Amino acid sequence: MSAAPQSHPPRLVTGPGRLIVLSGPSGVGKDTVLQEVFKLDGSLRRSVSYTTRPPRPGERDGHPYTFIDEQRFREMIDRGEFLEWADVYGQLYGTSLERVRDALSRGDDVILKIDVQGGDSVRRQVGGDAIFIFLLPPSLAELRQRLLERDTEDEAGLERRYANAVTELAEKDKYDHQVVNDDVARAAREIVSIVERHRG
Repeated sequence: MSAAPQSHPPRLVTGPGRLIVLSGPSGVGKDTVLQEVFKLDGSLRRSVSYTTRPPRPGERDGHPYTFIDEQRFREMIDRGEFLEWADVYGQLYGTSLERVRDALSRGDDVILKIDVQGGDSVRRQVGGDAIFIFLLPPSLAELRQRLLERDTEDEAGLERRYANAVTELAEKDKYDHQVVNDDVARAAREIVSIVERHRG
């Protein structure tokens, strides 16, 4: 996994909506928790990112990603269309600046599910104008087991993801809030509660 440095990142002008950044290591359960979050609070919106990776079974364009080829992705980089982007295990992922800006200007509260490098990029641009939440596993042993149960990697790939996950966990103190995913429903309620407090 590598960060995508942007020498002059586009400045995100926030609107009446709030930006919520959710990060956490691979295998911690971000997608599962977010599904529950959106059930609990129907006013929250998820930013649909672009990616060059092929769709997995059950995925379709626009859910959970907009799937494009690498040439188009790199053209979007050159035009400065991403709020943040990253190369993750050889596949490119990026958050559309225009999509986020439009949603915030409508007053929507938008959740970005991005890695810690993307979190750093957004933090540089918006500082305290966003809510930064880090999702933690109950333990490293539990995280390793979850990665194993996904059965999407060979042994070398699993070890690489686990090593990267440990590295990402070291970034947790950069985030305003840390939520342990020991129970999906409980973790989702805690995230919704955090957002509601900030709406205050």
